[in-house]
Order: sequence, then C-alpha cells, then structure tokens
Amino acid sequence: MEEKDVKKIVRESYGKIAERSSSCCVPTSSCCGSDTYYENISKTIGYTDEDLKSVPEGANLGLGCGNPVALASLKEGDHVLDLGSGAGFDCFLAANKVGKSGKVIGVDMTASMIDKARENARKENFDNVEFRLGEIENLPAADNSVDVIISNCVINLSPEKERVFREAFRVLKPGGRLMVSDIVLLKELPEFIKNNSAVYVSCVAGAVLKKQYIEFIKEAGFQGVDILGESSFTIDLLVNQHSEKGVIKDLNNTIQSIKIQAIKPN
Repeated sequence: MEEKDVKKIVRESYGKIAERSSSCCVPTSSCCGSDTYYENISKTIGYTDEDLKSVPEGANLGLGCGNPVALASLKEGDHVLDLGSGAGFDCFLAANKVGKSGKVIGVDMTASMIDKARENARKENFDNVEFRLGEIENLPAADNSVDVIISNCVINLSPEKERVFREAFRVLKPGGRLMVSDIVLLKELPEFIKNNSAVYVSCVAGAVLKKQYIEFIKEAGFQGVDILGESSFTIDLLVNQHSEKGVIKDLNNTIQSIKIQAIKPN
C-alpha cells in the first residue's frame, strides 16, 4: 500500500476506535468491549491493578502489546513524550510517576483520539499532561527537549519507521532514553497479508523483521540497544475479526511482542 493510503486507513480506523471505545489491536467483546474486558487484556500484557485504577475512566482502550512505562524507570521531574498516545493511558501512568515537577506530552495523528485524551485529562485534573495533534514521523516537539520517549504498539503502524526513530533521537536530550513495546516479525509475511488493510490496522501487516527494527534504531544514532523482553503473540490477541483470523491463522509463530530500550549518547 502507498504511504498516504496507510496513514489514511490507520487514522480512520483509530478514529472509529476513539468514537466507540473499542480496539483494533485486541479482540472486542460482543458489546464492543467493556471496562472489565479491557482491564483483563491490559493485565495480560503487563499492567497491574494499581495501574488500571490510577488513570481516568475511558483512557484504557485495550490498545497495546506491553507496558513501556513499567520499563522506563521514570522519576520525579522527568519530561516524557509518548509516540501514538491514543486516549492517554500510558501518558497518565507516566504523569503519576513524574509528578507535578515533570511533564508528559502525548502525540497522536487522530484528532478524535486527541479530543478524547484531553477530555480524560480535564476530568481528572492531570495538569502535567499535554496532548498534541501530529505525526510521529514529524514530531511537534523541540530538539533535545525530553528525557524519555515511550511508545506502545504504534511504531509498527508507521510506513516510515526509520524516520520515526530519527525524530525520537532528535527530540531526546543527550543521555535520554527510548522505551518501546511493539510488534515485530520473525519471518516475512506473504504479500497478500501485507496489502490487507484490516490486518494492517490490527498491528500485523505493517510490522517488520525484528533484526530490521533494531537496525532502524541503531541507524538513527541510538546506543545501548537492548531487548528487555520478548514473547510470542497469538492471533487471538491481535486480530478481532473472525475473517481475518482465517487469513493469518498459520502465523502464530511469526509474530512477536518485544520490549526495547535504547540511549541517545551524551
């Protein structure tokens, strides 16, 4: 698919998620996904009961494949940027850790997600969180301005992953850290799957080989690139339509969830 087509498909799909509060990256229930359902999904990928209780209602849409905030070792006063912030779930968790002296910026290209996140912040008085409309390939943030960048199952959706990591490198302060949870591949996908729009927004078709993903990070200038955790991801956790499960039912050993950290050198 063309880059412009990919972005349009992703923007429209995640706009619908924001409006109906259901998920593309995980299956939805028959009632379009309950809070309990999303909580159960989140617990399977690394969130705790305390995490889930500490964010505004409606912030957790069941999107993600890990808990980058848990990996980031955030401290009081840190400035954090979240790539693809959605309704703000990880941003609010980060905000609780950096405190009033810190700041969290969420960037998302879907206007309805930004509106939803801002409303979540307003109703729970999260004054240290800001949400900006923008693309992660062209971040609306200054050079050398944040201490930590987090991202959760979003970079795989970008058709320009190399540029995403270059932008992350640009806005991080020297010594700053990148903490990412994402989906990668252990072998190439068939072309008919790569060109399937429904599979693309299900966080599968846009993913690249794990080796290539790590090379993109290194080529952007990062050092200390380290995989902190990895696990197989089953189709049931990735695709929410029975028809699409049938298309990629034999790929359970191809898709992997990884947790990566990297450092911008001083």
